[in-house]
Amino acid sequence: MIPALSPQQLKRACTQLSSAALIRLVSEIDDHGAIPPRALDHTFPDLAPQQIRQTIEQADALGLLDRSRAGLGLTPGGEDLADVYDQAARWARRHNYPAPLCDFATRIRHTFALLGEPAAANPHRTGGEAAADLRRVHRLLAEWIHMHQSQQRHGADGVAA
Repeated sequence: MIPALSPQQLKRACTQLSSAALIRLVSEIDDHGAIPPRALDHTFPDLAPQQIRQTIEQADALGLLDRSRAGLGLTPGGEDLADVYDQAARWARRHNYPAPLCDFATRIRHTFALLGEPAAANPHRTGGEAAADLRRVHRLLAEWIHMHQSQQRHGADGVAA
């Protein structure tokens, strides 16, 4: 069993992990494999080079990237985060959140915003099937945060929630 997160820890982690560019970077690498450094501009043509650089720095600080000869890949923590993103997007799609039609990153950002709120303030977290499914996403995120907090305390890269 993992220790409970404080509301502040959860909100901070949800904020750190819900950048649209970070979601896209992690998901792109998860879906298509390592990205050669020279291919980043072509992979994300709608992002400014500075935004790509900042997102890579953020992903590095969170311990998500593996810089092998093949390019930017994901560490095991990055792969696990991609799984959390997938589960959050599935929950959002299943429950038409925040709208029946929206993109992957928007679904994750809104779902993480829900997870960062107190349950009483949110009808999606108080009861029924949607709440039960969202609790599963919450548990996966909490496990991910706990694993990375432990790694950081032991000198590995990780997220400080």
